Amino acid sequence: MTDDREAEVLATVVEVLRETGYEGLTMDAIASRARCGKATLYRQWHSKPQLVAAALHAHRPTRIDGVDTGSLRGDLHSLFARASAQAVEDTALMTGLARATLDAPELARALRETLVEPEIAEFTVFIDRAIERGELTGRPAAMDFLPQMILTAVLSRPLFEGEYADADYLIRYLDSALLPALLHS
Repeated sequence: MTDDREAEVLATVVEVLRETGYEGLTMDAIASRARCGKATLYRQWHSKPQLVAAALHAHRPTRIDGVDTGSLRGDLHSLFARASAQAVEDTALMTGLARATLDAPELARALRETLVEPEIAEFTVFIDRAIERGELTGRPAAMDFLPQMILTAVLSRPLFEGEYADADYLIRYLDSALLPALLHS
């Protein structure tokens, strides 16, 4: 499969996932919409959870490529501004997937390996740079909870405030909750 064709198939997975949710997503539906054989999907990704995780990884808006503002706050500010652009679409999608992981351990494992662990590694880059610059004296204890704190803020805002986590909200959350937790070693 060429890179362009793979990107097309993965985009189709995200599209169908948004329409049907994880439980309603079938390999048959993806194969039909992507105009490929189901066997091709299994040969390339081995399972529905692995295909979903690969699709989400390929379409995540918050890659840290090129983010180095010279400060921890600046780096996280830039990352949050990028993430807020897709909050409306991604909040519903991620909430549904979080629920699905309770009944599908293979999905939880695939998401952890493909999305969560690389995300933690990316945050670690920000923290390590902050340590090198002298902004932090060492790895903060709150680092262990950073991904959970960010995901919780994004997914819970609609419940508590009836709005999605836009850039303003995420920056306020960063300044009021995350940075104090990270800077308090």
